[in-house]
Amino acid sequence: MADYDLIVRNGTVVTATDATACDVGIRGERIVALGASLPRSATREIDASGLLVLPGGVDAHCHIEQRSAFGIMSADDFYTGTVSAAFGGTTTVLPFAAQHRGMSLRPVVEDYSVRAREKAVIDYGFHLIISDPTEQVLGQELPALIRSGITSLKVYTTYDALKIDDYQFLSVLSVARREGALVMVHAENHDAIRWISEQLLARGHRAPKYHAVSHSRIGEGEATHRVIQLASLADVPILIVHVSTIEATDEIRTAQTRGLKIYGETCPQYLFLTAEDLDKPGAEGAKFCCSPPPRDASAQEAIWRGLANGTFQVFSSDHAPYRFDATGKLAKGPNPSFKEVANGVPGIELRLPLLFSEGVGKGRLGIHEFVALTATTPAKIYGLGPRKGTIAVGADADLAIWDPAKEVTIAAELLHDNVGYTPYEGKRIRGWPVTVLSRGRVVVEDGALNVERGSGKFLERKSSAAMKPLGRLAPELDPARNFGANLLG
Repeated sequence: MADYDLIVRNGTVVTATDATACDVGIRGERIVALGASLPRSATREIDASGLLVLPGGVDAHCHIEQRSAFGIMSADDFYTGTVSAAFGGTTTVLPFAAQHRGMSLRPVVEDYSVRAREKAVIDYGFHLIISDPTEQVLGQELPALIRSGITSLKVYTTYDALKIDDYQFLSVLSVARREGALVMVHAENHDAIRWISEQLLARGHRAPKYHAVSHSRIGEGEATHRVIQLASLADVPILIVHVSTIEATDEIRTAQTRGLKIYGETCPQYLFLTAEDLDKPGAEGAKFCCSPPPRDASAQEAIWRGLANGTFQVFSSDHAPYRFDATGKLAKGPNPSFKEVANGVPGIELRLPLLFSEGVGKGRLGIHEFVALTATTPAKIYGLGPRKGTIAVGADADLAIWDPAKEVTIAAELLHDNVGYTPYEGKRIRGWPVTVLSRGRVVVEDGALNVERGSGKFLERKSSAAMKPLGRLAPELDPARNFGANLLG
């Protein structure tokens, strides 16, 4: 009988802290040995000579089989979305079970669970989107779902159908503080977007390029400042998602310097696209419309600095796939106004290759920072570690074996999503995952998928240290201080 089910031999094993030439011994779903020239036999061996063995990626922000607030279903279901993720080196995804106004949370989660269970090929967990924080949702449904292992949720400060006000935000934060959940925030100033959009449309400016104008940099910075202050008031850690601007980056950095538990996330579109990409003939610019929108070269440089200096702990895809047809981007007709375009760009398969090529390959990031941003730290923050996001004895055998020298010219037909286009068409990159393992199963090898739909597993998550408050309530919420103030009149 073989000692191992699988040994990955002769590769360079890379984690967030170390790089070691060694073999990886796998039995069942777990890593059971790490060492040079593992002596015992295996049912199968993979030769990784000259290759990098990295933890499978953790994409902590992606929209899969989700209906938007405008009623448009995303292009990828749990099969095509997770297949695409796997081919890009990602082995765990955290998409969103989205509550819309008037909905109860539990049926939303039950429906989403069925969809994922039947189709996903890699492991997955859920975030909750909270758009209607009623008394029943906050008092009963949300606490029960957090305790069941869905330990993160997202709220919006914009979109008519999704946004919550400051009072509701504080109420959500209160539940999160008590239950140990992490709150993610889409931070943009809704009224600023609304006002600018009205001015543009009144002047006949309808083209997709005006989407970038309407979502002002100042509005993102203001909303980021505001939600940080409210989180400080309630002493609740939050994570600001898909940061695109210098202003928002500076707000997060300032809060972190003050000792606040504020985490930041950014995405490929803010490194590799700009607002100029929305300025295409006809409706072509709609392919690049997402919120917040891509900015300019100076904002790109600020985002790179934020990745390098630790302002951002997470690099996610924010994969929001809509086809460029009447089922997606052009649901309102062949020439929609910028307010009628479905917001989002695809990127789940290219998240890791883009950052590897342009970050590690060009010296902007070290390989350990790459692993931390794309796997280890999101696993820790979202309660998946140490099972996911690292290569260690006892961890799940989730591995992405990379050829750092492989060159690829990005083209939509090479990808495995159901979108039909990529905003990164024609870009030449270097470095690509050639073999991908999920819980010891060889999911991708030689360009082929080797697992069945529905073979991924749901991950119940625990609260992580990132979600624990510091115990420093704002003075107005500190009973001792209030008592003293009352005594003084």
